[in-house]
Amino acid sequence: MDTATPDTPKTSDGKPLLMRLGIGLFALGMLAVLAVFVLFAAGMEDLPVWLSVAAGVITPLGLALGLFALVREHKGK
Repeated sequence: MDTATPDTPKTSDGKPLLMRLGIGLFALGMLAVLAVFVLFAAGMEDLPVWLSVAAGVITPLGLALGLFALVREHKGK
């Protein structure tokens, strides 16, 4: 039984492409957050701006995208 909406592109394992993209962005953002914490604990105070932006923007963007895909998939039932 297919639970996703018919127009939702799916990957080979059955998860919607939007969900996989959200998970990937969230994981990448969490790696950036971890890098910021490790570098700050190591004594670096002037962290690169791109790293701070990645930690502050990519993480919530991935979370929002994953939640949007989850709601979209649930409404398709």
